[in-house]
Amino acid sequence: MAENIAVVLHGPYDLKVEEYPIPIINDDEVLIKVSCVGICGSDIRIYTTARCGMESITEPLIMGHEGAGVIVKVGANVTNLRPGDRIAIEPTQPCRSCEFCRSGRYNICEEPRYCSTHGSPGNLCTYYKHVADFCHKIPDNVSMEEGAAVQPLAIAIHACNRAGIKLGTNVVILGAGPIGVLCAMTAKAMGADKVLITDLVESRLKTAHKLGADYTLLVNEKYSDQQQVEKIVEILGTTPNVTIEACGSTSAQRVAMMVTRTGGTVLIVGIGEETAELPLSNAMLREVNIIGAFHLLNSYPAALSAVSNRKIDLKSLITHHFPIHKAKDAIELAKTGKAMKVIIHVDQ
Repeated sequence: MAENIAVVLHGPYDLKVEEYPIPIINDDEVLIKVSCVGICGSDIRIYTTARCGMESITEPLIMGHEGAGVIVKVGANVTNLRPGDRIAIEPTQPCRSCEFCRSGRYNICEEPRYCSTHGSPGNLCTYYKHVADFCHKIPDNVSMEEGAAVQPLAIAIHACNRAGIKLGTNVVILGAGPIGVLCAMTAKAMGADKVLITDLVESRLKTAHKLGADYTLLVNEKYSDQQQVEKIVEILGTTPNVTIEACGSTSAQRVAMMVTRTGGTVLIVGIGEETAELPLSNAMLREVNIIGAFHLLNSYPAALSAVSNRKIDLKSLITHHFPIHKAKDAIELAKTGKAMKVIIHVDQ
């Protein structure tokens, strides 16, 4: 078997491509030869700060969690997969025994062993091991690149499910990065009436409009929160039933709570700062529901089906490709905001 090349973060901006031992699988795991890995906002935050959300990186860590590849070996207990299968990696390995796992909410497991977090290496490497039942077969008409990009789509589907989007819902999405744009695409596929998306980068808004957003708003950094609210309502023609905050900005969190219709829902999927000053009293008095969406929950099958049936166009979301030895360049480009979805090809 060939060498195992991995992209390893040693600290903020300290990224190296190194040789690592090939993982040894147990009876319930599979060994995967990774083909493609996508870069997302959490990768950028970990790369620049060695922190993301509740995670803090204190030792070298293999990066990557949006992976797809080919099975090369299966454990003794694995019956649903075999060598040669193309699979998308759902990047979690929950404990299965905590109260959240037992109630079916494995995405908030107390010990999730999520890819590329403390104690759990990522999949931006040649060979990666994973529990078999969180590996999903990729349909024949779905490419490896799409298989990797299914992960953020599954996050968007979970977010839209949590937000209760249905036929006729008017939706505002704050942030036109990959998650925001995928939320717009998913909301339209789920029957949303009007979808407006905002961002600071015009090129991202053009992509969002091309892929399904009905309206866009280019936000000027000088706009006050109230000015943003007024412009959103003017363009949309109404207040939204649902606002999805998908950029992690404290200002966007405030705008979400201010613009959402009385009795509506604010869904926060962007990872922001640990503390924020927010207009909670006004939202509370108007019975605005404020909820979070963390990672994903049972949404990989739906995501793969949506891509296979061409309900969601992931190919148009993917804008840039890099070989693994240029992983640092890939992340630096993603950090600029000029790319939509960057894919690293591990097999190049």
